Amino acid sequence: MNVSPDSPARDDVLLLLDEHLADMFATSPAESVHALDHTALLAPTITFWTARDDDGVLLGCGALKELDGGSAGPDGTSAEIKSMRTAGHARGCGVASALLGAVLAEATRRGYGRVSLETGAEDYFAAARRLYARHGFVECGPFGSYVLDPNSVFMTLELPAAKLPAAELPAAELPAAEPATADAPAGS
Repeated sequence: MNVSPDSPARDDVLLLLDEHLADMFATSPAESVHALDHTALLAPTITFWTARDDDGVLLGCGALKELDGGSAGPDGTSAEIKSMRTAGHARGCGVASALLGAVLAEATRRGYGRVSLETGAEDYFAAARRLYARHGFVECGPFGSYVLDPNSVFMTLELPAAKLPAAELPAAELPAAEPATADAPAGS
């Protein structure tokens, strides 16, 4: 599996993101859906990754949204995980963990003090909540511009404080990534 920066505007990614949005609206009240479409994921404050098999088949995607220029804000949050999605044919194969590892490695490299996320409170999102808890995330209150919502679960993870160049990160924390190309953004 290869996890690397990619464009949310690629055809296969668009289909996966459309499926993601459809599921969010089918399982949560519209006012509680905070998923981003592909155009929002093109913002300069967002870094987007895909996981692909050795033949280039899309397995999943995920994104990191910078919330406050990289320094801890008043609520201690500096980045948010967005648009984590595993393709149906790849579920149960470690795709989400690989994507999450790449996102967290980049957040650590950038020196963010905390990474947070919002996910659904419905049973549909139980597997996602378990995944995040296995990786050290704990429930917290709303962060950034979010407000308390019974349909949302907010989670956060404190990261090491020091900014480290990617070359200094322990190998286990580095994502399996290929170099970015001209049509695949390399960061925010």
